[in-house]
Amino acid sequence: MASLTITIKPQVNHPKRILVEMDIEKLEKLAAALGLFNPEFLKSLDRAEKDYRAGRIKKIKSLKELTK
Repeated sequence: MASLTITIKPQVNHPKRILVEMDIEKLEKLAAALGLFNPEFLKSLDRAEKDYRAGRIKKIKSLKELTK
């Protein structure tokens, strides 16, 4: 896979946030490498949007909560 150069900067006013910058071509390469153009992934996005509209969501504060 070709390497992707991105810029990552810490946010001064928000210590728990970072800013990631990349141009659109690099974003498309990253999306393709992660399989985000895969038809199954796109179908899962549609299902997730339907669940959200139907109110079948749970707000979490941490990804650790998903393992409980």
